[in-house]
Amino acid sequence: MSIPPYRADIVGSFLRPAALKDARARHAEGSLDAAGLRQVEDELIADLVQKEHGNGLKVATDGEFRRSWWHFDFFGGLDGVDIVALDHGIQFQGVQTKTRGVAVDGPIRFNPQHPFLDHFRSIKDLAARTGATPKFTIPSPTVLDFRLEPDHIGGGYDGRDAIVDDLVQAYRDAIAAFYDAGARYLQLDDTAWAYLCSQVELDKAAARGIETSGIAERYADILGRVLAGKPDDLVVTTHVCRGNFRSTWISSGGYEPIAEQLLGAVPYDGYFLEYDSDRAGGFEPLRFLPKGDKTVVLGLVTTKSGELENPDDIKRRIDEATAFAPLEQLALSPQCGFASTEEGNELSEDQQWAKIRSVVDIAADVWG
Repeated sequence: MSIPPYRADIVGSFLRPAALKDARARHAEGSLDAAGLRQVEDELIADLVQKEHGNGLKVATDGEFRRSWWHFDFFGGLDGVDIVALDHGIQFQGVQTKTRGVAVDGPIRFNPQHPFLDHFRSIKDLAARTGATPKFTIPSPTVLDFRLEPDHIGGGYDGRDAIVDDLVQAYRDAIAAFYDAGARYLQLDDTAWAYLCSQVELDKAAARGIETSGIAERYADILGRVLAGKPDDLVVTTHVCRGNFRSTWISSGGYEPIAEQLLGAVPYDGYFLEYDSDRAGGFEPLRFLPKGDKTVVLGLVTTKSGELENPDDIKRRIDEATAFAPLEQLALSPQCGFASTEEGNELSEDQQWAKIRSVVDIAADVWG
């Protein structure tokens, strides 16, 4: 494929090198200033881009090396949104994240000085050296909506519904700003849709005061408004994630409850869907993928362990998926990033790159 998403693609994040973890620790304790940290980040991201190219990828990301979290760093840069301390973290299977959450304390706006714009410009310049397409990821607005506790909605807003118009406009402004900076491949990472596949998570959401009846339609409407009128040469995809923290997960459940809305109603150009375990269910929901230019990127290669998949098994599963969606509308990637937070998953960097090479090789065999 000459435009993204590519037959062999990636979700975005990579394991943080030891030198980066050391630099971030020294910065946190005050022995390394911001300029020093930026220099380390710049050098390691430049090395990452070369590795992405050397391992056969047509896309380049910064590995999210400048972030602690896949989502909070972006949200915290929006006007009217704060990252706050909670008395609990996000509960995964047997482990909990740091105790952080989001709060709205003023009108939600996209800050034209948001640091992620500079982060994108940096990866764009580095990608130009290898001829790769720069890909940049931000969290979906639905994640902010789903994560907000009712008592953390302030700033003059009267409840969750009242933030929607400003949230939509903030994201429209963000997409326009990235486009003006040269972005042509953006991805909105999204855990909310995965939670809608799980009755357990829906029950938890209802207990937190979220109206879960009609929530898929609500989210399809929000995203449709965000993406309405986007430039024709801007590819916007999403990654639906069931949780990815230190090789653990949160939700289970196939895509059937959301597929008609997500695949059929939301005007994304591509969908990175996790299919590395039976928690994702079967391929039947792919029947809702409209015929045409949309692509489903099958996340069949897990990032949660270093064990390398048998290529024949992956090819067999791709073939199974073609019973519900045409091969020309499918692609292949790892199921998620390798480090959705700075802690990273439980595998080595060598194993990480072996997974990438396997995706590239399998895609070449399947699609030529």
